[in-house]
Amino acid sequence: MLDLAVLFDLDGTLIDSEGLWFRAELRVVDGLGGTWTPQDQAHCLGGPLERVSAYMVERTGSTRPPEDIGVELLESMESLLRREPLEWRPGARELLAECRAQGIPTALVSASHRRLLDAVTDAIARDVYADDGHAFRVTVAGDEVDNGKPHPEPYVAAARSLGVPIEQCVVLEDSPTGVASGQGSGAFVVAIPHLVHIDTAPRRRVIDTLDGVTVGHLRQWRDS
Repeated sequence: MLDLAVLFDLDGTLIDSEGLWFRAELRVVDGLGGTWTPQDQAHCLGGPLERVSAYMVERTGSTRPPEDIGVELLESMESLLRREPLEWRPGARELLAECRAQGIPTALVSASHRRLLDAVTDAIARDVYADDGHAFRVTVAGDEVDNGKPHPEPYVAAARSLGVPIEQCVVLEDSPTGVASGQGSGAFVVAIPHLVHIDTAPRRRVIDTLDGVTVGHLRQWRDS
């Protein structure tokens, strides 16, 4: 039986997409006649999309349906992801490559919708994995689960698809919403706070960066 799987969050953990999200959010809110600040982005950190679009309606007083705003935001973000180069978070690219080299099962688990995950995995294939294009054995998108983060379902689903007991999995997250999802699933969580503070807790390790973090560290922290 496999004794370890690494479950990566996307935005703010694997790649630094928050700048792209801010540009996409700013464009949408500007079209609604409102303003958007870094504080608004921090409030919405970790999604899901439905909560972000509803907040935009509340923030701007728009009469447009939140569903329409969500579609516009997805279209704007996908366009940016497909034309801009990936900006990896420190250490994330190296850790993902080590997992692959050692045969450690990996999953990408995100509140983002499938179209955005596909855009990112396509970019990863171009950037790193030109041989077969598969960076992750499993990907779980926010629009493919009944209950998104902070509910534990996305991480439970990823572990089940990988065939690894959730207790053996290490979740890498940057937001309180994602950390709550990972902890609720029963996985060990490594939190790398990005934009917002995260406290330490049982079965959780909080670090400043993934730079220099290895598979050995993840296994050691989980088992300590």
